[in-house]
Amino acid sequence: MNVSEWLIFILIMQIVHGLSTWKLYRKAGRKAVEAFIPVYNLVILMKIINRPRWWCILLFVPIINLIMIPVVWVETIRSFGKNSTLDTLLVVLTLGFYITFLNYTSEKLTYIENRDLKSPTKTGDTVSSLLFAIIVATLVHTYVIQPFTIPSSSLEKTLLIGDFLFVSKINFGPRTPMTTVALPMVHDSIPFLGVKSYLFSDDVTKKETSLLNKFQLPYFRFPAIEKIERNEIIVFNQPADTLRDMDNFNPDRNYYKPIDKKTNLVKRCVGIPGDSLEIRDGDIYINGKVSQLPESAKPQFNFFVDTKGETISQDALVNRYGAREGLKYENGDFALTDKGQYFLTLTDKEAALLANNPTVKSVKKYIAPKGTDGQVFPHIPSLGWNIDNFGPVYIPKKGVTVKLDIKTLPFYKRIIQEYENNTLQIKGDKILINGKVSSAYTFKQDYYWMMGDNRQNSLDARFWGYVPFDHVVGKPVFIWFSWNKDGSGINKVRWNRVFSVVNGNSEPKSYLIHFLILIAFYVIGKKVLKKVRKE
Repeated sequence: MNVSEWLIFILIMQIVHGLSTWKLYRKAGRKAVEAFIPVYNLVILMKIINRPRWWCILLFVPIINLIMIPVVWVETIRSFGKNSTLDTLLVVLTLGFYITFLNYTSEKLTYIENRDLKSPTKTGDTVSSLLFAIIVATLVHTYVIQPFTIPSSSLEKTLLIGDFLFVSKINFGPRTPMTTVALPMVHDSIPFLGVKSYLFSDDVTKKETSLLNKFQLPYFRFPAIEKIERNEIIVFNQPADTLRDMDNFNPDRNYYKPIDKKTNLVKRCVGIPGDSLEIRDGDIYINGKVSQLPESAKPQFNFFVDTKGETISQDALVNRYGAREGLKYENGDFALTDKGQYFLTLTDKEAALLANNPTVKSVKKYIAPKGTDGQVFPHIPSLGWNIDNFGPVYIPKKGVTVKLDIKTLPFYKRIIQEYENNTLQIKGDKILINGKVSSAYTFKQDYYWMMGDNRQNSLDARFWGYVPFDHVVGKPVFIWFSWNKDGSGINKVRWNRVFSVVNGNSEPKSYLIHFLILIAFYVIGKKVLKKVRKE
């Protein structure tokens, strides 16, 4: 629904509220008309149920209101003496219409002005505390900071599989949820069950007609404290996500998802709005110049390491030369090809170090030849683009107008139709946008180009194109834990990465010791103060 439709929906709900409660308002010593005045009626209701007025705000916060509205229903009936478990179940299961029933049928109801707000049972008190904790956690998770786990190797050696991050929503502006009916603090599926965690029809043919899709909020983002800079690491929703399960690349059909429920990815933003991006033999060029990555970035490529069939110890390959990916045997050891070569994914520095090994005869970086089609964006085979030789492409900037014709349309078709919600038709050599012939198009929002540092083992913008700003989730700021599944004992934890900063310009540095020292000072200081007070 758009803004106007949502305002009409809220107004209807306010009228329903008035019709369902006006007698109860009178029993509480208020005027019946107050039950019908939008927003003001909620302020008065908070006075009736003896709860703080700021609860009214929570009733309009997406996702949190799914918890708060039933809480207010229960508080309302309890303010009129309906405290039994049956009453609570009735008001929740009838979606609040039990209040309507009481409003018109229970003349003997008595308003309890100074009722005890503390739950009479330990179970009730526990539930109240749990609900409050969920509300606070959901607020923080949605608008301030969100935990995120690195699931793949697309940023390997910069961010590792098993890194646990905190992603700040504040830096680029918190985005309000667009999917209003969903479980709090989970993404697109319920853990362990594997079913959708939100209410939405994922059948693209019912995108505009399904009733379930009418409960989507328009996109809104709070003001940012900074802009996305080139070469920053960003978490975003995968714009071309049509998979029900990101681990299953052969679904029975494509699944249409709302923006905020598309799969979260983390990549490096190598191109910002207005940039011209090109890849030449694996190197990124921005506006005709080689892109300068921060020192913390560790781009990797695939290398053929020729040893003429001689082996190098697995321990040396992993721990001395940093090999983590490549051609492997079934047991996980790095394998030799039938030509006596290792095929390894390494940084340029690691490859140079390995080249000095006396067993190694040569080290050659594998680069897809220029002019060879690699089935990449915009998926035009005649361009001869691939992951190592790509472009140039213009990265759209809000407010900029580009020429539009049959040749340029493939670059911007998805933007025009999917991301900016226009109708698009092609009749001969004419392009019709919203029914009008168009030879130019003006972008409504900024776009970005996201790529993995593991350049030849990353599914990124080279395959699905631009990332709209409304798909940006936040900025990774902190690694609070790092788990190495291949480690053993105490070394399963990557201690040098725990409590380290993301997006820095230098090598990651762990601040775990500093944190533990602060905790020790706090504990000791607290004990000393307690002892001094006793004396």
